[in-house]
Amino acid sequence: MQAAIVARFLVLSLFLSSLFSAVAGAATLTPDFAKLAKKLKPAVVNISTSKTVGMKKHPNVGPGGDPFQDYFEKFFETPRQHPYKQRSMGSGFIISDDGYLITNNHVVKDADEIKVKLSDGREFKGEVKGRDDKLDLALIKIAAKGHLPVAPLGDSDKIEVGDWVMAIGNPFGLAQTVTAGIISAQGRVIGSGPYDDFIQTDASINPGNSGGPLFNTDGEVIGINTAIVSGGQGIGFAIPINMAKDILPQLKESGKVTRGWLGVSVQQVTQDLAQSFGMEGEAGALVAEVIKDSPAEKAGVKGGDIILEYDGHHIKEMSELPRRVAATAVGRTVKLVVLRDGKQVPLQVTIEKLKDGEEEDAAVSGDRLGLKVADLSAERAQQLRLQGEKGVLVTDVDADSLAERAGIAEGDVIREINGVKVTSVKDYSKAIAAVKKGGYLKMLLKRGDASLFVALRID
Repeated sequence: MQAAIVARFLVLSLFLSSLFSAVAGAATLTPDFAKLAKKLKPAVVNISTSKTVGMKKHPNVGPGGDPFQDYFEKFFETPRQHPYKQRSMGSGFIISDDGYLITNNHVVKDADEIKVKLSDGREFKGEVKGRDDKLDLALIKIAAKGHLPVAPLGDSDKIEVGDWVMAIGNPFGLAQTVTAGIISAQGRVIGSGPYDDFIQTDASINPGNSGGPLFNTDGEVIGINTAIVSGGQGIGFAIPINMAKDILPQLKESGKVTRGWLGVSVQQVTQDLAQSFGMEGEAGALVAEVIKDSPAEKAGVKGGDIILEYDGHHIKEMSELPRRVAATAVGRTVKLVVLRDGKQVPLQVTIEKLKDGEEEDAAVSGDRLGLKVADLSAERAQQLRLQGEKGVLVTDVDADSLAERAGIAEGDVIREINGVKVTSVKDYSKAIAAVKKGGYLKMLLKRGDASLFVALRID
């Protein structure tokens, strides 16, 4: 009897011990946010700006305008008769003890006056030392005596979805607000610029958090809080800190950023396109067009190549390529690996300086045939401002057809089908007939000033 009681006691003891160990283990998974906040808040600043805005005037007022506009201005709006000051707030963080700090460019853009307030209540005049509107970053300098607290910069390439993060900022003017959450996703493209690669987090980010830091549990900045989804809760976006680290030296030295340029128009490799090229998976950046006299043309890159590697990095998504090219030093020679006719071809390209309007173009691809086409006569080409263009003109696309689902539109010019040039309706019909049921058809189109590929599977 006693042995049975002792045995039960031992089982209960083991169970309770396991339970307490599990609870203790779970507790250690949650970071000590109080300790982190106390340590990091001194390096986070509030930024307030003001700029002069001209007198409000409706564009329809005046000669040729709406005769009723004066009525609406008087009774439904309050027109401003004089220029006025527009004020806004944001956040930032100190990156060097001599007074350099980072924020978003949109926080300080066009500001006449910038005030930086530290966590201890001191205020300083901020001076913009450099800005990059494409990445939405600004480098600010304040003249503070003594050494300032600094937010250490981490490595955003090491973060993973599910990692704990903490944001500190100035949402709605509420200074030094701390929020916490996890990394919800990486590599988000939200249409804010040519180099979108955002970290998504569910740590609360609101107006006023812009420019503030997103910390990991080691107290390092891994992102710069930048954008939110209007009306969305728990969806905020931050610029990976490594993207900022790449350009900080240029911002500090020259106040602006010089980026690399390859000179291609690229598009995403969809599942249909991948199969039409004989690829097993969707990867790389498909070259739809090579700009004349560009580094890519000089290196031997051709339309229809799929860039699989750039400077030793595998290109998993089309959007990766423009970012990596932009970060490459001008004059540097890098290695490309392209897929051409089913074979991997190594190339060497020397990157040139990106000029305004020379962004690597990312065309959108579509996916599925119900077309009406016509020969592109010289007269028709002139009417459509397509002088010198070769191909057949798409005059109509059937609703819910393979072509419509693939993204082919009226007015497109079909230049190639499965690598064969198309210069007439006869060529077009011959190329279509050559594709068996279940086979893939790959088209090179000209749309406006851009070129793009589409792939269709013939059902």
